[in-house]
Amino acid sequence: MQTAYRKIMVTGASAVLGTAICAESRNHTGRDFLFLSSRDCDLTDPEATDRLFERFRPDAVMHLAAVSGGIGLSMKYPATLLRDNVMMTFNVLEAARRHQVAKTIMTLTTGMYPPQAPLPLNEDNIHDGYPHQSNYGSSFAKRLIDPAIRAYREQYGLNVIGLIPSGIFGENDNFNPQDAPMVPALIRRMYAARKTDEPIVIWGDGTPLREYTYCRDLARIYFWALDNYDEGQVLNIGTTEENSVRDIAFMIADKLGIDRGRIRFDPARPNGVLRKSTDNSRFIRLSGFRYTPFEVGLEKTIAWFVRTYEQNPGQLRMGSKAREAAQPQAA
Repeated sequence: MQTAYRKIMVTGASAVLGTAICAESRNHTGRDFLFLSSRDCDLTDPEATDRLFERFRPDAVMHLAAVSGGIGLSMKYPATLLRDNVMMTFNVLEAARRHQVAKTIMTLTTGMYPPQAPLPLNEDNIHDGYPHQSNYGSSFAKRLIDPAIRAYREQYGLNVIGLIPSGIFGENDNFNPQDAPMVPALIRRMYAARKTDEPIVIWGDGTPLREYTYCRDLARIYFWALDNYDEGQVLNIGTTEENSVRDIAFMIADKLGIDRGRIRFDPARPNGVLRKSTDNSRFIRLSGFRYTPFEVGLEKTIAWFVRTYEQNPGQLRMGSKAREAAQPQAA
């Protein structure tokens, strides 16, 4: 079954999940891959997208490309995030339809769930309320993928499915200090502070709980879905292991040889959402998947960061998404 889809196109291949899928692809011999970044094609351009599909003629597509980032980016550029992500969704789906792509995987996000949805977050509650005001542009764009999957399956018979990762971390994450997610931001800050005695201040009181899935696990899940899942029901695919912000900070400090006593939590700063646990039971029933424990994935990520920073810092992703988001982005 592994070679049922031989020519596979992966968009968004330069980011943390895309590079993990690239690494995992080495275990899938007999397949040809096209790994795309925004330099290769502007997926907000329907004609350029169509030409790309015409040239490569993929059997399957893993669509990871998105304009995304932290709260600051989402609040400053809501129209850009809404517009560009919706355009990419429909340009990819239209190209897949026109060129008779046998399988298309679309990527949603747990960030789209309404903040008042009951916990754990279940796929049935995606549309039960307005998304959080801080990221409503990107959230509505990602939610739209759910009815788009249904519509393209019903009207065109397109084999398109949707996967919903939670927080992603791992090698080749975004380490830019201005808009990096929490885990890579803390790794970089603590690495930079390891030879000083300065306190390391973290916003909030450290109590919020977070689910972070190691990127290589998600890469394996995408290949599982490619070969084993063909239903229209979108799936939560992230781990349900929760760790507090405090525990995550202490783990990073321990692995970098930093005294925990240097870490200061600032309760005057916002905590963010206290908890946003997910229900991945549909996926687990089908796959029996077992996740890498967070601390194991964290150790691998820190080792990669330290090695790369010290030996080849040009490979680290340090560019600010805030600068990029003012222009249409893709892949």
